[in-house]
Amino acid sequence: MQDTLQDPARTGGRFDPAQLRKTVLDMAFAGSTVHIGCAFSLIEILAVLYRKHLRYPGNDPRAALRDYLVLSKGHGVMAQYACMYEMGWLQRQDIDRYFADGSDLKGLSDSRIPGLEVTSGSLGHGFSVGVGLALGAKLRKTDQKVYVIVGDGEINEGPIWEGMLFAAHHGLDNLVVIIDENGFQAMGKTEDVLRLGNLQAKFDSFDFDAVNVDGHDEDALDAAIGSLLANGSGKPKAIVAKTVKGRGVGFMEHDNIWHYTRLNDKTYADAVAALGEKL
Repeated sequence: MQDTLQDPARTGGRFDPAQLRKTVLDMAFAGSTVHIGCAFSLIEILAVLYRKHLRYPGNDPRAALRDYLVLSKGHGVMAQYACMYEMGWLQRQDIDRYFADGSDLKGLSDSRIPGLEVTSGSLGHGFSVGVGLALGAKLRKTDQKVYVIVGDGEINEGPIWEGMLFAAHHGLDNLVVIIDENGFQAMGKTEDVLRLGNLQAKFDSFDFDAVNVDGHDEDALDAAIGSLLANGSGKPKAIVAKTVKGRGVGFMEHDNIWHYTRLNDKTYADAVAALGEKL
């Protein structure tokens, strides 16, 4: 077995949220693809993870002792691609040819791409993969961490609750579940489709350490992750991140049409202009 993990990677960029959103817009426009709003709600979550917490020895996305980032909410993958571009794992041509004929990058997370740990899109299943990875790390006695990002609409799925029971039973305190609670799913508001109630209370009742946080406050996200992992409780962790679907571009915020709407010349230009001085 190799020695202990290296410090978190610092290579590849600043993980600036505005720039990450611009990269998502570039990809979506180049590929005439959807899922912009649900990628935007993830940006600060992913920026904090890549900047401060994920460990990739040698900046290698396939390093044996890497931490795992499981994007169970696989349709938000453009946000992760934007971070992978800053890590140096993707090139500009990958961004500019997103979804083109011959491109390796798909519109959903695909485990064949180094840096993506799970093939997801059939919602609810990626979480179970993350639970299995956390158990594997425990059995191997490594200090690897597993971060799983799920959508609030995804929590409608039964495997999420089964995985929560399993994680608590096995004391998987190396597992951090981050819920992107943007209030929407594909066909409407989560409150209207299937009411979820108080997610922090639900995770608490399943014997997780759970907290609520503003999912766009990078300092709060960083502090929540650090304090949960350091608390020594022996329980799996959950962060309910309150987010805004379409965050960063005013005309996209809270508008579920941007789950499935494609950019045209005008809306692309307007969205880039909306990022404005943040770039």
